[in-house]
Amino acid sequence: MDSSMYREQIIDLYENPLNYGELDPADFSYEEDNPLCGDVIRIDVRLDEQNRVAEVAWSGDGCAISQASASLLTEEIKGLTLDEVKAFPKETLLELIGVQLSMARVKCALLSLKVLKAGAYGLPDPEEIHPGHKE
Repeated sequence: MDSSMYREQIIDLYENPLNYGELDPADFSYEEDNPLCGDVIRIDVRLDEQNRVAEVAWSGDGCAISQASASLLTEEIKGLTLDEVKAFPKETLLELIGVQLSMARVKCALLSLKVLKAGAYGLPDPEEIHPGHKE
């Protein structure tokens, strides 16, 4: 896609977000903001018996970049193991966004990944979530 198509995708995801909402119960939830611009993202994740992402939802408020990034990230992590979530590279998320971003906008784009990883690293041992199943 060329950059104008990526820009259209960002606007579309801002206006029609994917996976928007909350999960209750969730195996982990985490929320954080970007104090420089006011973006806020919360991510809720439910794992299956194999400790893979079964369901994921996000909520929040902010600029088109942060909101589109949360939609793209939550689509991309479905089915990943907890270890794969923890290792998810920021470069992959930036590639999914597909447009050149200023440093300030990179922080907006990566807020959802920061929130996701903070929640994932805050989890207890996967054995405690689903006893008898290893990652």
